[in-house]
Amino acid sequence: MRPVDVLAIGETMVMVTPVDGRLDADSTYILRPGGAESNVAALLAQLGHSTAWASAVGRDPLGDIIVDTLRAHGVNVDLVRRDADRPTAVYFKDPTSSGTSVYYYRRGSAASAMTAAEVAGWAALPSRVTHISGITAALSEPSLDLTRHIVFERPLRPSVVSFDVNHRPGLWSGDAPDVLLELARRADVVFVGRDEAAGLWGTSDAESVRELLDGPPYLIVKDAAIEAVSFTPTGVHREPSTPVEVLDAVGAGDAFAAGWLSGFLDGRDEATRLRLGHYAASRVLMSPADLADLPPADEIVTLLTEGARTHVADRRPCH
Repeated sequence: MRPVDVLAIGETMVMVTPVDGRLDADSTYILRPGGAESNVAALLAQLGHSTAWASAVGRDPLGDIIVDTLRAHGVNVDLVRRDADRPTAVYFKDPTSSGTSVYYYRRGSAASAMTAAEVAGWAALPSRVTHISGITAALSEPSLDLTRHIVFERPLRPSVVSFDVNHRPGLWSGDAPDVLLELARRADVVFVGRDEAAGLWGTSDAESVRELLDGPPYLIVKDAAIEAVSFTPTGVHREPSTPVEVLDAVGAGDAFAAGWLSGFLDGRDEATRLRLGHYAASRVLMSPADLADLPPADEIVTLLTEGARTHVADRRPCH
């Protein structure tokens, strides 16, 4: 198989979203793929990168929706296993004026039965970056073994391992802090929310997260509407978040990861990587879906550069 920039690994469900209004008997709904890792793959494809997604879905119409939609987004789906015995997972979004509630139906899904033995087959598609998240580790014991195998044993070497902590409390028992900590410490690139880290490990700010996670060469701590802070071999970098009117926050973290990884793959400077992350996240925050239309990364960088120049010009004193 032709190498790809990013191989994303993890469960994708069918997301059921009301077009207008609440989750009730009279609403009209749309069905779309919803999964942290495949979101990253689809957004990176829009940004101009070659991506693939490895997972399992049921041999059912819901699985067809996921595979066909991601393929249409430009994601290579050759590594997706179709399971005749287990279903494709599904979840429902219930948007309200105070936020969006999400209801998951994923127990016993096809993806939860993925094992570490499947990774050997995925190695046939080389990648520069392997992206995985803490969600996969929480699905089942076999899924946890799979995640540990990828992060600890590096069967997809020399691919860089990108790990989004993505803590979902409803999927875990009491061992989430320890498991997610050991995975994050062993990855090459780590994405984590400041509040997420505080809830898991009792950290107070980005610097205390770095003290705890001193292993990864790249650590990106997202502080919601305030800023993102990255700790890299070139130092500490901070970029303020892009202010937007939030329609739905689901998927924004995946978009940020896609933007940052795009800059990483293209060898851009750290400030640009963070700005790409903020830009992608802002587009998803203003969308009712987990994905949003993004222009190629080069166009975004041009827009950001021109915007920065205009901002500086506007601040110059008149003489």
